[in-house]
Amino acid sequence: MNNERFPVYFIPHGGGPWPFMQFPAGPDGKVPWADLSDFLKSLDSAVGRRPKAILMISGHWEHEAKPTLSTAAHPGMLYDYSGFPPETYQIRYPAAGAPEVAHRARQLLEAAGIPAAEDDKRGFDHGVFIPMMVAYPDADVPLVMMSMKNTLDVESHVAIGKALEPLRDEGILIVASGMSYHNMRMFFHDTPEHKQQAVRFDDWLSDAVAIADVDERAARLATWKQNPDARACHVPDHDHLVPLFVAAGAAGSDAGQHVFRGEFRGKPYSGYRFG
Repeated sequence: MNNERFPVYFIPHGGGPWPFMQFPAGPDGKVPWADLSDFLKSLDSAVGRRPKAILMISGHWEHEAKPTLSTAAHPGMLYDYSGFPPETYQIRYPAAGAPEVAHRARQLLEAAGIPAAEDDKRGFDHGVFIPMMVAYPDADVPLVMMSMKNTLDVESHVAIGKALEPLRDEGILIVASGMSYHNMRMFFHDTPEHKQQAVRFDDWLSDAVAIADVDERAARLATWKQNPDARACHVPDHDHLVPLFVAAGAAGSDAGQHVFRGEFRGKPYSGYRFG
């Protein structure tokens, strides 16, 4: 492993503004998201040094026709959730943007033949500000957001990640923010068979990202819909899984390490590190 290059992460960002709410323990005796909080709090020390900036691919920026980079010097807030307590709409995360990193990312994408765009208006969505408030509570690391493509396909998102891999050698930490399990209808249900489906799919996903060869890894991930448990874990769509495809591309020859597994009422959700 090149000790000068930064790793790539796929992190779960949890449900809504979870760090700012009180949750009772579930039937299993566990307080929801407590394990995720511990994982995210350890991220800074696990990386080992401060990046120049973080490039985040959020599962909540999914409607663009091409990958789009945020270029605001001081992004605002985008409260893209509903039905939560009033105080959760007053949260502020004053991290700076990094327009020069956004421009560099666009340059790399277009050099790889991938059309890209920039957006100087978008604020931090909760796939960005919620996990970063836990991982970097002082907001002292600049953040650039990048959208997914609205195709949500594996192949083009792996290609996007491959194009961005050089950023890892330029002081940039690439963080893909989503959820390996995202079935909103079943989050609060305790159906035994559904829990088994979630466990089986999480195990399959962990095996897929552990493949070291980037093309073989991409080919395995491209078959995810064929997994008999996949659709039970991603309803109504798989936008929260797509950031992982970008991470898998940016990983290059670095195999994915399963560095975190949390549970929400018996359904696992995982985090991965490449490099």
